[in-house]
Amino acid sequence: MRRRKLHTDSVTSGARKTEEEHRRDICIVGRWLYERGYIASTDGNISLRLDPQRILTSPTGISKGMMTEGDLVITDLEGRKLCGDRNPSSEMAMHLLIYRLRPDVSAVCHAHPPVATGFAAAGIPLNKAILCELVVALGCVPVARYGTPGTPELTEAIEPLVNGYDAILLANHGVVAYGPDLITAFYRMETTEHYARVALVTELLGKQVLLSSHDVGKLIAARTRYGLQTAAAGGIERPVTSEANETERITLTRAELKVLIDEAIQKERSRP
Repeated sequence: MRRRKLHTDSVTSGARKTEEEHRRDICIVGRWLYERGYIASTDGNISLRLDPQRILTSPTGISKGMMTEGDLVITDLEGRKLCGDRNPSSEMAMHLLIYRLRPDVSAVCHAHPPVATGFAAAGIPLNKAILCELVVALGCVPVARYGTPGTPELTEAIEPLVNGYDAILLANHGVVAYGPDLITAFYRMETTEHYARVALVTELLGKQVLLSSHDVGKLIAARTRYGLQTAAAGGIERPVTSEANETERITLTRAELKVLIDEAIQKERSRP
C-alpha cells in the first residue's frame, strides 16, 4: 500500500503570534485534517482568537486541505465579517459559543474523523477507561444530542457540555475539539479519533479490560505534574472504570431469555 505523504510544516504552541503566523497555522492544520482523512470535500472548520474582539476562521465552501492564507476570514464576536473576500464558516456560531463559555480557549477545530464520528452516529460516548493517555488528555468525550448544522439547534445541543469537556462528539455529525492554542485543539481532535479506533478494536474483539478507579484517580492527578490545564480535571463525568463491570447490566432478547428459562426448567425437572 502506498503511504500518503503528510506535510511537515510545523505549528508551534502558544496563542501569542502575529496575524500572519496565525493564518499560516490554520492552513497547515487544515491540510493535516484533510490528509489524515478527518474531513472530506469542503467539510470541517477551524478558528482561533486573534485578540479579544476578533476571530480568524476558515471560510465556507472550500477544501480545508487547499486553503491559502488569503482565503481566511476575520469576524467579530457576533460572527459579523470584518475582513476577507469569502464568507465565514456556516458553523461559526458553534465556535463563538465555545469562546464565550471558555475564556481559556483560543482555538477550535471541527472535523468528521470517521471512527469517532461513527461513535457519534451510534450515540456512544468515549467514556471508558481503556486508554491511559485519553484519561490524562481528555477524561471523557461525551455525545451531544443532534442539532442541525448551522442552526441554533447545534449550539443549544453542545452548550451544557462545553464547560466540562475539551472535545465533544456531535450526534450524527462529527467532533469538535478546542484548547488554549491551535496545536492543542488539533491534538485533542487527533487523540479523540485515536481513542475511538482503540475502542472499536476492543469492541470487535469482544473484550475490554478497564482501568480501576484507583488507576484513573492517579492519572487525573498526574495532569498537574504534566502541566495540563483541562476541563477534564473537573469534568462532569469521570471515565467508566473496571468496578462498573462488576454491576454491569446485561440485556437479553425475549428469545434468549426464553432459552435460559427453558434450560433452567429442564434442569429442575431432571433432578431425582
